[in-house]
Amino acid sequence: MSDVRVPLLDLRPQYAGLREEIAEAIQGVLDSQQFVLGPEVEALEAEVAAYSGAAHGVGCASGSDALLLPLMALGVGPGDQVVVPTYTFFSTAGSVYRLGAEPVFADIEPRTYNATPETLARAAERCTRLKAIMPVHLYGQAADVDGIAALGASLGVPVYEDAAQAIGAEDARGRRVGGAGQTACFSFFPTKNLGSFGEGGMVTTDDPDLARELRQLRVHGMEPKYYHAKVGLNARLHALQAAVLRVKLRHLEPWQEARRRNASHYDELFRNAGARTSAVPLAEGGLPLRVPAIPEEPVRHVFNQYVVRVPAERRDALRAHLTEHRIGSEIYYPVPLHLQECFRELGGKPGDLPESEAAARETLALPIFPELEKRQREHVAATIVDFLS
Repeated sequence: MSDVRVPLLDLRPQYAGLREEIAEAIQGVLDSQQFVLGPEVEALEAEVAAYSGAAHGVGCASGSDALLLPLMALGVGPGDQVVVPTYTFFSTAGSVYRLGAEPVFADIEPRTYNATPETLARAAERCTRLKAIMPVHLYGQAADVDGIAALGASLGVPVYEDAAQAIGAEDARGRRVGGAGQTACFSFFPTKNLGSFGEGGMVTTDDPDLARELRQLRVHGMEPKYYHAKVGLNARLHALQAAVLRVKLRHLEPWQEARRRNASHYDELFRNAGARTSAVPLAEGGLPLRVPAIPEEPVRHVFNQYVVRVPAERRDALRAHLTEHRIGSEIYYPVPLHLQECFRELGGKPGDLPESEAAARETLALPIFPELEKRQREHVAATIVDFLS
């Protein structure tokens, strides 16, 4: 057995290169004694908005709050319906449900694992009180922004993008996600391409009135101090997290390109062994492995996750084999949201959304962090190919 170890994610090399910059930034906050909101947060809001091509950024306590706040501003509540993909992290639907509204689940297409205008439209047909559409840019790849925006316009509802995994991703027109729709949410959870030292999130928008309302809602609906025209929540971004993120943002582009190079190397190693892309169904043969389809330029995938696909009956055994060979992996997401126990009352059944259910059974995420070494990538690929061959 090889002595190479490959964790799913290792943040220590990144921190080692930034230790002095981050220490200086944190010391600045400590000296100021301004720990909640304040100048560091305002500066980060402006910088992330500029990076994403948006006019305004509103920092908040988590990516989940970044999903929730725009829905609160829209007045989503009991009786309303919001279309969301079923194959995504829980917060996308949870933010809708906690407001008393109904998440209406859409299927994905198997090439990108994103919902499409067509799958979202089919879900919208089941709605009688549609309030919004919330597509997800999954794994770091932009969904069809223009097509989904056109769908929202035709239905007369806003499109609120979940870009939690996709800061810096670019769509079919070369625009970065977060600058084209009504709002986009970002997560700064430590595993994200731009990760904080805990929780953090942001909403970007071009609408100054909406930005003002989001800022009000994140402080219990308070404006001015101790006067509450609305009921909001405590969703403030801490200045220490903002300071760390401002340092990291200066290094984000080299990290993005390193992830893309790592993905390209995986693609080459797996392709040479007979793998095909996710555009080709597993049933069509060859090595029973599908790698991410390469998007056409100017689309830019930023690979928050590098997700492969194998036959469902071999997926869990492959993961155990990787663990045995000291290689980290993860299953995102083993149970689609329409089949989660907490949403049972919504009536979802196996077979309702077949592409999402198949992805849940067949996909596996591999290590892709920027500092991944060539020998580690080769160890991952060789171990997988040996098992599947």
